[in-house]
Amino acid sequence: MMPEWLTIIARSFILVSVLFVITKWLGKKQMSELNIFEYISGIVLGGIVAIHSIDAQINFIYGLLAIFVWFLVPFTIEQISLKSKTFRDWTQGKSTIFIQDGKIMEDNLKKEGYSSDDLLEKLRANDVFLASDVEFAVLEPSGSLSILPKRENQPLTPKDIGLKTAPQKEPQTVVMDGKVLLEPLTNMSLNTNWLETELDKMNVSIENVFLAQADTDGQLTIDLYDDKLTVAEATEKPLLLASLKKCQADLELFALATENEETKEMYQRNSEKVQKAIDLITPYLG
Repeated sequence: MMPEWLTIIARSFILVSVLFVITKWLGKKQMSELNIFEYISGIVLGGIVAIHSIDAQINFIYGLLAIFVWFLVPFTIEQISLKSKTFRDWTQGKSTIFIQDGKIMEDNLKKEGYSSDDLLEKLRANDVFLASDVEFAVLEPSGSLSILPKRENQPLTPKDIGLKTAPQKEPQTVVMDGKVLLEPLTNMSLNTNWLETELDKMNVSIENVFLAQADTDGQLTIDLYDDKLTVAEATEKPLLLASLKKCQADLELFALATENEETKEMYQRNSEKVQKAIDLITPYLG
């Protein structure tokens, strides 16, 4: 017969593995935002695993059956909730408006058991320190507070000032722990030759790189194992933009310096062309 201590280890390992599989099966949503029922289910599942891991006298099959039931119930409720908003509101709860049109809804605060201090704490957690700066705020079923600042307090965006920006893709980690990651390189339409060339420009070998990331423009930034060493920032784009601006300024200067009207017109015409090129690529190089 297996020793009791070994039985406990085996039971614990099996139950934790089953719980891990069940949690993965329920999906990432359950791990990030728990409603009331999911919160209760998590506590009960943890209790079932703990009890049946420690007490070797309890029938192990009963523990597995209990876990299966507590998995089946929330899974079924989740599937029904996806198809019925009424059922979803009942099981997951509804959002509650705390601030509307810049006015605090005191009755809704009392309904959810929130004091003025609780509301101000939630606002500060969202980097808002004056309630008067908020146009709309709603308490989500998950307990988080979503805030819409008043228009004059919202951050300025390039769109607000009519500034065109280059489209961006997700930066890719191409080196991690000193090892090249081929899939991210492929996603950026890059290869190991490009990576080696960029590292050579920085006088860095791949073995010394802890982390390297490439942005949407194919510009490489790295972090070294040795924190005492510093790596110069990439300057290709700023230098290219500066060269174009110098070229445009030189053309204007040549136009002013010459007395030949035909030559002056040629310099001015080309200066305008370079300026248009600068305006076109500045969002990509700025």
